[in-house]
Amino acid sequence: MQPLLPKIPLGDAIEWLVDWLRINVAPLFDAIRWVLGGVSDILTNIIQFFPPLVLIALLGLLIWLISTRRQAILAVLGLLLIYDLNLWRPFTNTFVLIIVAVLLSLIIAIPAGIWMTRSRWAEGTIKPILDFMQTMPAMIYLIPAVFFFGIGMVPGIIATIIFAIPPPVRLTYLGITQVEKEFKEMALAFGASGRQVLTKIELPLSLPSLMAGVNQCIMLAMSMVVIAGMIGAPGLGTNVYRALGRIDIASGVEAGLAVVIFAMILDSASRALGSREQSMAVRLVSRWQRRRRERAAKSVELPVAAEENS
Repeated sequence: MQPLLPKIPLGDAIEWLVDWLRINVAPLFDAIRWVLGGVSDILTNIIQFFPPLVLIALLGLLIWLISTRRQAILAVLGLLLIYDLNLWRPFTNTFVLIIVAVLLSLIIAIPAGIWMTRSRWAEGTIKPILDFMQTMPAMIYLIPAVFFFGIGMVPGIIATIIFAIPPPVRLTYLGITQVEKEFKEMALAFGASGRQVLTKIELPLSLPSLMAGVNQCIMLAMSMVVIAGMIGAPGLGTNVYRALGRIDIASGVEAGLAVVIFAMILDSASRALGSREQSMAVRLVSRWQRRRRERAAKSVELPVAAEENS
């Protein structure tokens, strides 16, 4: 049955725009591909330089510093299981993909969230874009990523960045807007500048919301790992995709379990960073600050005692 209205050539227009960008903005895409590819290769070589058991011990120590001993032990056991399943090299590739994608997402998202709190135009413009990005199926992001950047690690990073950006933008905006106006007005009354209000008042008070955005960004990036494997991004996602194509239940379950273990480790570590738990790092810093205050107090008491004795 013929439609009553003529079809709007929306798909043709978008295809024309993509072709135009590919032809006229090709140097920019080549530069992005070169930079991201170089950074990911360097990080992969650095991580794979360490023996697996040494890297597992270092990661366990890092998690112990930012979290608890129990979380560190569970993380070490999970990483040892990944190593035992002969999935260590795909794990390191996934680790690099997550690190690069999450860092770049936060570099873009947090300033965008701050900008939304400062400009009504930015708020009205960015919010519909975020709605569009969050409702768009994740598979769609693979099409322009492959078209502009080919296959491999770089398009996987680009698709992951686009997919993981919306939550930290929204939660940064939400956290800053929920800071009480009285605190801002008090700081301005004492002569604080706009930058000082942001860095000394708004960002510290909105830290729980910011860390929730970081946590959601990491989780969404992990959810893109398997999808990115469809376009040749090396890592655990590629193992899952191959197992799906071969209907290899054993390999698929092992790779999927490795993804789950890695996601749980990242989730617990990011939650510990945003909480006020007395982790080992917090205890060490507080102990160092207490000793520094005691030394400062003693340095003040000694001249006073000398003057009294004289």
